[in-house]
Amino acid sequence: MMNRIPILLVCIPLLLQPVAAQEKEEGPVQVIRLSGFVKTDIFYDSRQSSAANGIREGHFYLYPDDILYDEGMNDLNANPSFHILNIQTRVRADINGPDAFGAKIAGAVEAEFFGTGESDLNGLRLRHAYVRMEWPKAVLLTGQYWHPMFPAENFPGTVSFNTGAPFVPFSRNPQVRLTLKPGKVNLVLAAYTQRDFTSSGPDGNSSKYIRNSGLPGVHLQLKLPAGEHLTAWTGIDYKVIRPELKSPANYETDATVSGLAAFATVKVKTRPVNISLMGVYSENGSDMVMLGGYGVSGITNELMQTREWTTINSTSFWADITTNGKKAVFGIFSGYSKNLGAKDQITGAVFGRGTDIDHLFRVSPRIVVTEGKLSLAAELESTMAAYGTRQDDGTVTETHTVNNIRVLLSAIYRF
Repeated sequence: MMNRIPILLVCIPLLLQPVAAQEKEEGPVQVIRLSGFVKTDIFYDSRQSSAANGIREGHFYLYPDDILYDEGMNDLNANPSFHILNIQTRVRADINGPDAFGAKIAGAVEAEFFGTGESDLNGLRLRHAYVRMEWPKAVLLTGQYWHPMFPAENFPGTVSFNTGAPFVPFSRNPQVRLTLKPGKVNLVLAAYTQRDFTSSGPDGNSSKYIRNSGLPGVHLQLKLPAGEHLTAWTGIDYKVIRPELKSPANYETDATVSGLAAFATVKVKTRPVNISLMGVYSENGSDMVMLGGYGVSGITNELMQTREWTTINSTSFWADITTNGKKAVFGIFSGYSKNLGAKDQITGAVFGRGTDIDHLFRVSPRIVVTEGKLSLAAELESTMAAYGTRQDDGTVTETHTVNNIRVLLSAIYRF
């Protein structure tokens, strides 16, 4: 890691060098603007808790872990934890260059020190890297950016890095996204694959399941301005994955799993507060850090042990309210997620996230005080998980609840 920082510092001046030369040779100047922030997170959990993307020592918080008894019938997961991390610290370069093909050209590269796994903690990780071409009535984005299901213009203002996950679809994906603007209504068409946020399967989490399907995920979305203070979005998403190329008996199999997702979200702007609302339905949504997955629904050939699959589905709802103060901002986030079960009966292995959870509930109030470039923030996050026994139809019964209280303090210095 120590070797990466000098390399990054050396590369920045190299990026800036062509600017003057380009001005002399071509006329228009390519502008590169650097920004980012340094963030310190101090957090205490009343209970051992699950986290996404290789855990990152609990930084990306999702929900509390289930009861785990030792030989003396003590719940090992009832123990608290405390940590201080700076891995969300971020740097970004925005690039504006000469027009091309009749479009205004812009690009962005954004990275953080979150790493790509537990063994890479503090490692430099690519967040966004894209080129944006804008015409009067169309925008084409190519590169890595937020998944179209993530409400980039309407996401919760939580202090926690989870940004409302697992209630909010959370993922960044390599993609090609076309936004058409014929009038007040915007139409978004996108095709994407997976990189850091991937589907689970027989060989663990990997992008190979969607790659081996031979098809990208596809997305259709409408943005509907309903007035000066109200904007609404709705969209539908479809992806196909191929969990395995060969069966457990070592025979080729081409069985796939298709998953549908849909959402609707609303943003209301008023003078005292902003209100954001969203509802999501998802089939096999674990790649978006949501509850769900898929499982074996049958054997199509006993000799070859070729398997067919069914999705485990979920729904979630969340709301976020934020005041419009300039110095002190108050907010509260609340979310609910429910396991809806599987389309078909499950007869074998299951892959996904939280498939033994019936429902989740969270409420998290916060305060952020800003002066100049420095923000000090505090958030209290209470998350309840109802664990139980998964049935053959994918639903979870005989539940019991566990709860975690996370106290989070943050300092953010922007540049």
